[in-house]
Amino acid sequence: MKRGCLISAIVVLVILSIGLGVYFYKQSVKDPTIYDTTKPEYGDVVKKTVATGSIKPRKEVQIKPQVSGVIDELFIEEGQIVEKGQQVARIKLIPSEMNVNSAQSSVELARIRLDQAQRELKRQKEVYSKNLDVESAKASFENAKNELERNQALLDDGIISEQEYNRVLLDYQVAKTQYDNAEITSQNQLRQFESDVDIRSQELEAAQNNLQLLREGVTSNSKQISNIVTSTLNGMVLDIPVEEGSSVIERNNFNEGTSIAAIADMNTLIFEGKVDESEVGKLKEGMPIELTVGALEDIKIEGILEQIAPQGVLEEGTVKFEIVAAIQNTSEAFLRAGYSASGDIILERKDQVLTIQERDLIIDEDTDSTFVEVATGEQEFKKQYVETGLSDGIAIEVLNGLDTTTKLKVIKD
Repeated sequence: MKRGCLISAIVVLVILSIGLGVYFYKQSVKDPTIYDTTKPEYGDVVKKTVATGSIKPRKEVQIKPQVSGVIDELFIEEGQIVEKGQQVARIKLIPSEMNVNSAQSSVELARIRLDQAQRELKRQKEVYSKNLDVESAKASFENAKNELERNQALLDDGIISEQEYNRVLLDYQVAKTQYDNAEITSQNQLRQFESDVDIRSQELEAAQNNLQLLREGVTSNSKQISNIVTSTLNGMVLDIPVEEGSSVIERNNFNEGTSIAAIADMNTLIFEGKVDESEVGKLKEGMPIELTVGALEDIKIEGILEQIAPQGVLEEGTVKFEIVAAIQNTSEAFLRAGYSASGDIILERKDQVLTIQERDLIIDEDTDSTFVEVATGEQEFKKQYVETGLSDGIAIEVLNGLDTTTKLKVIKD
């Protein structure tokens, strides 16, 4: 029994030994590694950085009402082209009884003031037509003239002194001046009363228009306040955030007001994006930018970088700077406001230079120089040090050390 177990164990050990021997033999015999080769070629090398952002119109305005109320009717639709001054909506006012009563009181007060001004004007016209104020000045002048002539005779006869005569002469001159100015003064007073009547008439008209606007939601004089909202820009209607029946609030110094429509000039568009702080130092105004819009396949849009924010914003642990680029006119596709886009900003570019793939470049850690492995025979290679230039992360410019006939080892990942 024991002898049989021993024989079985020996057989198992022999089989395992044979299996391990076969395994290690196969591992020691490997196929030789075959390296692919490539050649340098001429091409374009473009160094660029990427900014992400969106397409926006350069000019966009929010149309807001001058009065509060309810949207009675909308005259526009989204996507419609409108002109400056075109009607956008009509507002129906919902006045409170207190406001109406106050407006009525203002009308009555303005009417009383107008009646009073008209009575004063009528009285002044009667005075002017009868020359009452002028006649009084004329009579004073005649009396002063007669007194002067009498005193002149007394002075000649030596009855009065010259000092007494000079006093009478001064009174004459004052009376003459008052007489000369009396008519002018009378005309000025008449014009002043006429102007007062015009002012009171305008106050009454404004009070009546205000009352009419509160009661009917419309006024005959809409130069200052109107329930008709108009466009302030030539452009396209991008958004109408309200509907007919919606309540709106007027814009004033204390409230931004309710936006009725967003209108923008879609002929002048810009790209607003953000770049990382590590790249912003390489940018400057005037650099070309190539935009790729996610919603438009295989279409590249050209632009010019025109603004770089002087202050960055912290986002997700990194500082980013906002940039603005002017989009050049394109007829290939219609650009909609809000399209997300990415912009390739060209930092440096070299066209038709000798290039290789940057993956095939090896760094010599001892000399801190770069080299490639050049084929000298069938699967035989040697080091060839090269001088490189501009790189875009994939292809790199070769300044010297290689030509288009040189075969390079392809370095695989």
